[in-house]
Amino acid sequence: MLDVAAFVFWLCFFIIFYSFGGYGLFLWIMLKLRGLFKKEVSSSQRGKIATEPNICLFVTAYNESAHVRQKIENSLALDYPKEKLQLIWVTDGSTDDTPDIASTYPQVQVFHKPERRGKAHALNRGMAFVKAPLVVFTDSNTLLSEGTLRAIVREFEAPEIGCVAGEKRIAESNSSGPVASGEGLYWRIESWLKKLDSRFYSTIGAAGEIFAIRTELYSELEEDTLLDDFILSMRIAMKGYRIAYAEDAWATEFASSNPREEMKRKVRIAAGAFQAMVRLSKLLNPFKYGKLTFQYVSHKVLRWTLAPISLPFVLLSGIYLSFQTSVPGLIVFQGITALQMLFYLIALSGFLLQRKNVRSGWFFAPYYFTLMNYASFPGFIRYSLGKQTVLWEKAQRSDSFHEGFS
Repeated sequence: MLDVAAFVFWLCFFIIFYSFGGYGLFLWIMLKLRGLFKKEVSSSQRGKIATEPNICLFVTAYNESAHVRQKIENSLALDYPKEKLQLIWVTDGSTDDTPDIASTYPQVQVFHKPERRGKAHALNRGMAFVKAPLVVFTDSNTLLSEGTLRAIVREFEAPEIGCVAGEKRIAESNSSGPVASGEGLYWRIESWLKKLDSRFYSTIGAAGEIFAIRTELYSELEEDTLLDDFILSMRIAMKGYRIAYAEDAWATEFASSNPREEMKRKVRIAAGAFQAMVRLSKLLNPFKYGKLTFQYVSHKVLRWTLAPISLPFVLLSGIYLSFQTSVPGLIVFQGITALQMLFYLIALSGFLLQRKNVRSGWFFAPYYFTLMNYASFPGFIRYSLGKQTVLWEKAQRSDSFHEGFS
């Protein structure tokens, strides 16, 4: 029994360590070693872009009247020739003034239908109107950095690049809720890892807030697709292209207004993750996809599947082993278990403090981590039972653009 418990403990411990830290450490070491023999030049060091191809900035929006004007004005202020920029808004199902407001801008092409059938359907419908060789997808509730389009074009100068992932940033203001602390830290770590992924071979997936593809590589999505950005980008990678990461192309948005709203998002994303693994099952073949399979499993699959399951098992097996005086290395089991219990105690403190709207990354980051992994379980149930609707239930955000960033 002790041997089984010890095996479970160390196996789960390794899965957790590798999924949330070890993989990134491995990439960092490998890139450092590679740098000893081959000097790398970052995209930002390559200077000005050689050409300025036509670009389509593509937005799907549902009842976003509060953000339309600022989003469009932000798009028009981007550093890129206006005559080479096509602006498309698909507003299917909107019942507010979203399509009417967008239509007041002569630079914007608005394609509206009263029926709401989900984002994947809107993407499929809208892509028929794209005339540019490059299409940049972005959300209506995000603001883009001024140099976003040039940073994206610079990456596409390499013919092997089929998709470019931008950087997602979480903005905080004085009125931001406590979720911003945890989500902001998560995306800073995720951005660092995406950067390493890109340098090693290919970024794994793209965030819908800002990413771009070669228009010719778009393949129609199944209308019940939940994670359209991830599946679309990874299918391009499966065609033999790489996904580059452009850190100078960033989109800013506010976090969910409270943990309940964030939990809704995470459960949906988790359900979408299981759907994506089924639809990208061929990507698990390392003999065909090599490095891409290794990165996909290390960065995503383990996080979505074995890591959340390992968390309770490593804790429970650790507690059991900590009371077995005859087990070799008792102090190690006791130490690791004590650290886990301290971590969850801090997470519980974060849960209690968020009710009082106390913002503290020290307390809320562990809570956010715990919430994120817990969401995998109801997400799996929803996907398995087919109860996750393709229609997004909009999460309330902690702030609005108009109040500014800090």
